Amino acid sequence: EQLKMEEELREAMRNQELELRYQPQVDSETGQVVSMEALVRWKHPTRGMVSPQEFIPVAESTGQIIELGEWVMGEVARHCLYWDTLGLNTFRVCVNISPLQFNQRNLPEWVADFLDQSGLPPGRLELELTESAIMNDAETNIAKLRALKALGVDLAVDDFGTGYSSLSYLKRFPIDTLKIDHGFVSDLDTSDGAAIVDAILALAKTLKLRVIAEGIENEYQLAYLVGKGCNLLQGFYFARPLYPEDVPNMLQTNFSKQIHTVIGARLAEENRSC
Repeated sequence: EQLKMEEELREAMRNQELELRYQPQVDSETGQVVSMEALVRWKHPTRGMVSPQEFIPVAESTGQIIELGEWVMGEVARHCLYWDTLGLNTFRVCVNISPLQFNQRNLPEWVADFLDQSGLPPGRLELELTESAIMNDAETNIAKLRALKALGVDLAVDDFGTGYSSLSYLKRFPIDTLKIDHGFVSDLDTSDGAAIVDAILALAKTLKLRVIAEGIENEYQLAYLVGKGCNLLQGFYFARPLYPEDVPNMLQTNFSKQIHTVIGARLAEENRSC
């Protein structure tokens, strides 16, 4: 099955079966969409949509993730430059960098060449790196992260809390954002899940980092995270991943009224409980 998927994925990249979707990230204070996460999708000619949980691990294990990652970056640049022509040049796009990509010795040089050749402003790009990838050989990776940061891009630690970060290293990494894993968000109705999220938010505040929570699906999760000061919000509660042509309309959407309504309802409920 893996060999079959490997060959089909190779054909998919040749036959332009891969597509990008963009999921909005909402500022919890203003309700404005301030960034988008780029997500790759595979529309198979006979099997329909293939889950990323199926093909991304195969791409990682076979090394195809390098070519796939380069394709994603090229598509992001193409879409961003088009949106710029519409005057929509104020939001960031977040791109996942796989561990195999991050371990490439020349990654900073490749990103520098990409920015130069594509014309994408560095400030429009945020690279999401997994916690386990940056902690592997942390001393070496500090220099790599600093080289990336020097290009002007933002750096985020994806799925924070699922690995084994050393706090002594975390404060030395030149990162901008911690991303709370959706698994912790889905467990917010448990004492353990809430405690972990509270700890991440407190840590980020101390280190002056942005925090984004992904996987928000209901009003309870939204109210809890906003009440605790989470900066950015992402999940099906706001929108499912969008086609590139739907991004301009989403950028005109403001969720402040929706957020304030949810917060107000929670406060009223807490007052009744008291």
